[in-house]
Amino acid sequence: MRTLEEVQATLQIAKLQEEDLQKTVQCLSFGENVSSGDYCLMELDDTLCKHIEAGQSLVIRGDTDERAVLCSGDKTYDLKIADTSNLLLFVPEGRTPDQLTSSQESAHVVHTQIWGFCNSYWELKKHRPKLKKLKNVLMENPYEGPALGGQQDNTGNRYTMQDLLNRIQSSEEELKTHLETINACQIDGYWRVLDFDYEMKLLGHITQLVDSESWSFNKVPLQTSLEELAPLEPKEMIEHCLNFYGKRFTENDKVFYALHEDKVCRGTALLLLQNAVKFNLREFQEVWQQSVPEGMSTRLDQLKSVALVDRASRPETICLLRVEDLSEDTLERFNQLFALRGKWTEDDITPYIQDLCGEKQTTGALLTKYARSSMQNGIKVFNSRRPVAT
Repeated sequence: MRTLEEVQATLQIAKLQEEDLQKTVQCLSFGENVSSGDYCLMELDDTLCKHIEAGQSLVIRGDTDERAVLCSGDKTYDLKIADTSNLLLFVPEGRTPDQLTSSQESAHVVHTQIWGFCNSYWELKKHRPKLKKLKNVLMENPYEGPALGGQQDNTGNRYTMQDLLNRIQSSEEELKTHLETINACQIDGYWRVLDFDYEMKLLGHITQLVDSESWSFNKVPLQTSLEELAPLEPKEMIEHCLNFYGKRFTENDKVFYALHEDKVCRGTALLLLQNAVKFNLREFQEVWQQSVPEGMSTRLDQLKSVALVDRASRPETICLLRVEDLSEDTLERFNQLFALRGKWTEDDITPYIQDLCGEKQTTGALLTKYARSSMQNGIKVFNSRRPVAT
């Protein structure tokens, strides 16, 4: 332990004036059995600091074959090790200059122990959650309706919210939002995603009822729908389908749904396209329009991110291409897209890279980094910056 005289001698050698310094001198010494593996340091921004100070928790998530991410209640962060040339010391009882009192008239020595040290720390970077795995996990045991539900429940995997949080690299809020996006629902306490054919069967029952009763698709009565369709499907499933494909509202104490035209048209198109490699565009548009409820209008912009039109072929064609089936890794996503098509217009490629944009990032910035632009017949097109294996 250094004495005050030793400190003063050191100041003389360093040619420092004692009056220019704090009156409190902190002398650091290593405690017993201190090693660099005892502690890990993490750098937090103001938002996460306030999150911790408010008594909230941060959770590290990821399976053994995945890189770890850190999650707050509603945000996901990448965890990366950052090296530093300076040795970082963990000194719990150390005090910063603003914490030192200036009431001392003469210099005095305070001895403080170092609890740990390291030359790296965890650096956090806000990142979009990795949610593709969520649907893959739930598709291990899709819900196909009450007729097959019991048999499947005995043989397939089922997941509670906590099970999903343990496996998916996402905050709880982002996870719940994506469960709504993929039309998942809770059945007997477990989160399930509907088998696509069963989902379309439910939607078909509803649209056929709307047609047979001559209702406006903007005003579908809930109670009557449940009563009419109860012999065919569970009421809970009918209401779940209405919640996903419609907007709920109340009028004169009665509940109605306004069906979303774009969602219904998109679902119908997916049903038509799922078994065809390519579809003649003109023929598809005719069949598609005939398949949706009367009064609804089909438009190709309803199929952004789920179907791709090829106007260069003769005749023009359309095929199924869902963004959810592509990689979540940015470079791999671009490789997949350029393997499918050598040149893309900005309008065609944007729906397939929009979800890759980070905070304050644009699709234009992604295209600048991962693609090369050129003009073709007066239209700007984008191709890969590197050779793509096909």
